[in-house]
Amino acid sequence: MKLEEIKEIAKQHSIKTGKLKKAELIRSIQLAEGNIACFETGQAAACGEAECLWRTDCN
Repeated sequence: MKLEEIKEIAKQHSIKTGKLKKAELIRSIQLAEGNIACFETGQAAACGEAECLWRTDCN
């Protein structure tokens, strides 16, 4: 997903995007949605969230 699309999602959750990097922004969105902030933390194989919006970009 492109950064501009991620920023739009963040705005929907009232998250100030500022100078946040992509991974930081996605983790902020995950927290705002009540999920574990696990994007790019090396937990992709064990997180169990196969339907996660960020899954294809996650490591």
